[in-house]
Amino acid sequence: MFTPALAATHPTRVRSGRALRKTLALVGTAGILAVATQLPAAAAPGDTSPDTTVANVAVSSAITLEGLTPSFTLTGVPGATASEDNAVAYTVLTNNVSGYTVSVKADHDVLLPARNGNPDYIPIADLNVRPGGSGGGYTAMSSTDAITLHSKGTRSGANGDRYTDDYQMDIPFVADDTYSVQLNYIATAS
Repeated sequence: MFTPALAATHPTRVRSGRALRKTLALVGTAGILAVATQLPAAAAPGDTSPDTTVANVAVSSAITLEGLTPSFTLTGVPGATASEDNAVAYTVLTNNVSGYTVSVKADHDVLLPARNGNPDYIPIADLNVRPGGSGGGYTAMSSTDAITLHSKGTRSGANGDRYTDDYQMDIPFVADDTYSVQLNYIATAS
């Protein structure tokens, strides 16, 4: 409200009050116009407003080696050749279209005896492996170099690819005992 007595003593206050009222009137009108322009036109029954989105599914490559035989035993006397066909079995499952390889490497350079006080051991190179069912020659195991047993240039079947491996050893002249080493199987995507 304009008060003449106040205007006479404080002309700046009156001018600022008028300016403020004008500004508020302009802002209010602009706000109403902005809201009015954002509202859709009146919709008639049955009108629709379509739009679309894109569904994406990102599939990553995966590989597993499962069902590995937990252990096997070759039995014989010194000087005999002990062997077991299909001693180790496992399944490789992968969707990698470039395929995979399966290799094995010993965890230690010798097979150690189970019995305390037995000073004997068997060098890892005395244990031999070959792909199951190949009928080919054996390869000496190693603790430094992985031996490739199987290789495939495409992905596995939907339920995986089943493999077996054969093992053999010429039993050396050592004390009677059970000698062991851990074998590490590795399936690697190509």
